[in-house]
Formats: sequence, C-alpha cells, structure tokens
Amino acid sequence: MTTAPPTPPDTDAAAFMAALRRLKAWSGLSYRQLDRRATAAGHTLPYSTAATMLGRERLPREELVVAFVTACGVRDDEAEAWADARTTIACGHVDAPPPRNDETKRSWRPRWAFVAAAALATALLGGAASSGAFTDDQEIQETRQTQTSLGL
Repeated sequence: MTTAPPTPPDTDAAAFMAALRRLKAWSGLSYRQLDRRATAAGHTLPYSTAATMLGRERLPREELVVAFVTACGVRDDEAEAWADARTTIACGHVDAPPPRNDETKRSWRPRWAFVAAAALATALLGGAASSGAFTDDQEIQETRQTQTSLGL
C-alpha cells in the first residue's frame, strides 16, 4: 500500500462498485483477511458477504461499505467520503440544477399533445362503436329485412 487508495466516484452504482474492487486490489488483502480486519475494527463483514458484494453491480448497504473500506485500510475522512459517495448515488444527484421553466414547458408539450390526441381518438372510436359504425353491412341488411317481414 505505497500509493494512495482509490477515491470513491459519485456518478453511478457501476462506477462505485468498480472503485470498491480497485480498493480491494489496492489493499492486497484476501476476503478472509478483510473479515478479520473488519472484526478487529468493530465491524461485521463476513468474507462471503464481501465477495458477493464485489461480484454485483448494485450498491451495498452503507454499513457494509464502511466496514469494507475500513478493513481495506481507509481511515477517517477518506472512509467518510466513501459513505457519502454511496449515499449520493443511492439518493440521486442532489447537485443537479433544476430545469429552467422554458425547458420544462418544451418537454411537456409533446406529451400533452399525445395525451390530447389519444383522448380524442378514444372518444371518436368509442362513439363510432356505440353507434354501430363497425358492424357488418350484411348483418345490418339482414336485421332490416327481418324487421320488415315482422312488420316492425
């Protein structure tokens, strides 16, 4: 461990998990060694859990991240940075500026136009169906002949 440990990205879960794998490689420790070091630091990190965690692309629980980075040899502010990055990814980026009003209006206009067109089409088709516009012409003629022969 002569170089600095990898820093935690706060972009997405896949990048975060790749950085955790780099951190394990940086530490040079086996999963069982990580288990023992986490226990010595007062955390719980079974070696099988650590192995499973690094094999996935989704974010682990915060307590697992803290236990893992502590076991890898990351301390204090750096360990807190890992927990903060995990929280930022899990909660979404709160630093993103809200969209401007004119952008919001433009993005909703096509949606409202689609909704209005769909409602109009539904109303027209519903009216046509209830008026019998979609019935077979032959059926209409037979019905009329039957009504005529019965005197209706």
